[in-house]
Amino acid sequence: MARIIVITSGKGGVGKSSIVANIGCALANEKKKVCLIDADLGLRNLDLLLGLEGRVVYDLGDVINGVATLHQALVKDKRCPEHLFILPACKNLDVKDVSLTYMQTIINELQSDFEYILIDSPAGIENGFINAIHNANEAIVVINLDISSIRDADKVIGLLNKRNILDVKLIVNKVDPNLIEQENSLTVDDALDVLGIPLLGIVYYDENIMGSGNKGIPIYYNHKSISCQCFKNIAKRINGEDVQPVKYKRKSLLAKIFS
Repeated sequence: MARIIVITSGKGGVGKSSIVANIGCALANEKKKVCLIDADLGLRNLDLLLGLEGRVVYDLGDVINGVATLHQALVKDKRCPEHLFILPACKNLDVKDVSLTYMQTIINELQSDFEYILIDSPAGIENGFINAIHNANEAIVVINLDISSIRDADKVIGLLNKRNILDVKLIVNKVDPNLIEQENSLTVDDALDVLGIPLLGIVYYDENIMGSGNKGIPIYYNHKSISCQCFKNIAKRINGEDVQPVKYKRKSLLAKIFS
């Protein structure tokens, strides 16, 4: 049976969908069979981040409306054709049209075929969030090191716990050691003190991430990037391995000029 992990955040803009895409790639490259469900109805970003938008024929809305079967709607990532699949969200489907029963049926059908089902939850705590978390037994909360992100995440953690999702871990995204050193950012320890959940990993700020997302090539595939190693470590920890944190190395002035 698959481990069903919802990946969520209190506020938008923290890089949650990028986290989902890259963890999916990292797990698939560990030879785990992974399905990514884009539950952010009306927006749909995962296919873009993975460079799969041109291969989407059917989506979650088509499955719900009986136009396509679930397996017809799954899109295979050719970089890991046996291990990574995505179920795209529908741009035109209102979240009110998706009942908890529909989502339960979809998850039940996928469970026997995959080792991991990662659900990309919409930001916030409205109906779409409830749909996304309903079938999960684990959660990953993504934050940035700013007070509003941490405060909103604290509320989300409370809601997850009320829904009996007690296995909740934290990923801190876009960590910039320079800003922390200048005291222009909160620290990871500050976030842990407030939220009180285990740290799954941090992803350092990487100027290459936006470019990789625009090209539809997850930063995981840029093996020179520090972010790539961060995602490899996170995937290994999800798999139960004990790995050391990635050490941040500051670039020299010459390296910055010629990179």
